[in-house]
Amino acid sequence: MNRRQTLRLALALPLAAMAGAAFAQAPLPDLGGREVRIVTENAYPPLQFVDPSSGQAIGWEYDAVAELARRLNFRPAYGNSSWDAMIGAVSAGQFDMGMTGITIRDDRREKVDFSDPYMRSQMVMLVRGDETRFQDAASFKAFEGGLVGAQAGTTPFYTAVYEVLDGNEQNPRIKLFETFGAQVQALRSGDVDLVLTDGTAGEGYVRMSDGALKVVGQPLGTEDFGFTFPKGSDLVAPLNAGIAALKSDGTLAALTKKWFLDYKLGQ
Repeated sequence: MNRRQTLRLALALPLAAMAGAAFAQAPLPDLGGREVRIVTENAYPPLQFVDPSSGQAIGWEYDAVAELARRLNFRPAYGNSSWDAMIGAVSAGQFDMGMTGITIRDDRREKVDFSDPYMRSQMVMLVRGDETRFQDAASFKAFEGGLVGAQAGTTPFYTAVYEVLDGNEQNPRIKLFETFGAQVQALRSGDVDLVLTDGTAGEGYVRMSDGALKVVGQPLGTEDFGFTFPKGSDLVAPLNAGIAALKSDGTLAALTKKWFLDYKLGQ
């Protein structure tokens, strides 16, 4: 998948929402300046990551939340967590909201509430830039001894199990890691041969790798991203209203252009 194809996927929801939408918006909810505690992993460029040149956490989601905070009148207060603890931390009320390119899934709805989707992406195969031993999911499955990195319980993990390999969640060809960043480092060092990720994160890592990484094969599925909240949270409706406004006036499309086409590492 090239940069233009990924951009078209990421633009799909904002542009569809803009079609025929009236730009005159009803007044948005006012959250009265309240603090909203938000947890993220900072491991999914260009959605959210730590810029190595500045040490600051930046990305598409940070910009989107900043605009939501301005329009809805709340103050974001960020915290960090590993992926495997994040949904549980939001569910338990340790945070008011979670953001890290979280796929909206019915099983997760049992623990947390989701916002409406703010972005659509697809699962892709991330490999080293010089990889020639396999070119797609079928050839990777036939590549004896090939290892795939994953985080237990994530969409990429289940995609690896059921769409790339043999349906066995204990397959020894799956090597588990605590963070997505650790998977990418293992890929680059040769400890695994494949990492599955959504197209947004894959695009970001490829752009930052200076040729060390690439995407191969066809996308393996479509997923929608949403923010998470504790069950019954009173933030869901206001955030949904804010997301709808950012879609309809082109703000989300502009952010996608900024982070997927215009952004250069270190600028």
